[in-house]
Amino acid sequence: MTMPAPSAASAPPGWRLAVIGAGPAGLALALQAARQLPTADVTLFDARPTDKDVSGDPRTLALALGSVQLLRQLGAWPGAAAQAITEVVVSQAPPTFNLPGGAAEVRLRAADEDVEMLGAVLPYGALVSCLQQAWQVAEQAAPHRLHSRFGQPVVDVRNLGHGVEVDAGIADSFDLAVVAEGGVFADQSRKSLTHDYGQTAWVGTATLAGATPGLAVERFTRQGPLALLPLAPAADGQARAAMVWCVTSADDPVAALTAAQRIAVLNTLLPAVAGTVVGLSALKQFPLGLNAERTLTDGAIVRIGNAAQTLHPVAGQGLNLGLRDAAALVQALRDAPPGGLPALLRRLEWQRGPDRWSMIAATDFLARSFTWRWPGLPAARGLGLALLQALPAVKSALARQMMFGRR
Repeated sequence: MTMPAPSAASAPPGWRLAVIGAGPAGLALALQAARQLPTADVTLFDARPTDKDVSGDPRTLALALGSVQLLRQLGAWPGAAAQAITEVVVSQAPPTFNLPGGAAEVRLRAADEDVEMLGAVLPYGALVSCLQQAWQVAEQAAPHRLHSRFGQPVVDVRNLGHGVEVDAGIADSFDLAVVAEGGVFADQSRKSLTHDYGQTAWVGTATLAGATPGLAVERFTRQGPLALLPLAPAADGQARAAMVWCVTSADDPVAALTAAQRIAVLNTLLPAVAGTVVGLSALKQFPLGLNAERTLTDGAIVRIGNAAQTLHPVAGQGLNLGLRDAAALVQALRDAPPGGLPALLRRLEWQRGPDRWSMIAATDFLARSFTWRWPGLPAARGLGLALLQALPAVKSALARQMMFGRR
């Protein structure tokens, strides 16, 4: 049975919220709403059954320091499964241009920013299972206002005159629906802004010899960026890293190689500071593109994370943007003055715009630049890295934006 939606003017303080998608962004938003909006009624929807064990999902997430701090505040940080990133080295593979006395690279260090870490790397399953456990504890403590609808895929979300209707087999009405189901570029319907970069990301796990603990490496190559993100050591103590290797889809140099050949090529592409790749897991491939909405909001529907913007992984900021979207939305709901939902959502759009659009623009520019075949472009990119390394104040500002977003 469809329940009537309260008017926008009468909604605070008893918001009725639907959160669609129990991935990291959706769970974090639902948990924040449960904690910070004590009179809100929150319903979490997801197609997967409640008893499905997601803890073993090996997909890798890279989280900025601001995201780590948020998850700690929520009591949902699986620290034992995470590897801190204490240093990031971004460099340009030859041919490039070095400044006198300086290589074509940027080094960002947690110690230089007086923080414990720049971010952390952990398995998707470890984070989602920790967040879901925290949500279930909150739900058990307040069953009158916190609800889970697992195993019930949402088939439609419609704006009403006041509020929104969510159809998951049974239609129900809410003041606000937050869509946090994102998926990957290849599986998404196309949004307002879309661009296929013609690139493929090969992802897997590399075993390393001579690696520096806590070091993340990003190498700009002619084909695209190649990244190694440190993982917690294996049971035998060997250093491991999550690998993202981006190449041109039309002339893919990775697909036909054997595992041994891939290891050999990686060791010619990576800088010495990365250590030596001595082992490589089976790799999976994903097409890369930009797929973004022009606005986060549509009536009483808000999209966050990959549901709002799917980005190239060159900066590793997709989930971090989604978590900042979630935090800003809950803060706006908590501090909402009289005036109703439309005014609140307009303020949210303006508030999140600078952070969101600066990250979309930066990742889009970098991703497109690897498809350009201008003479001297790799050397120019290397010169830019060398100049950035030579400007400590600018480098520190970049590090802060990567850790906490644009403020």
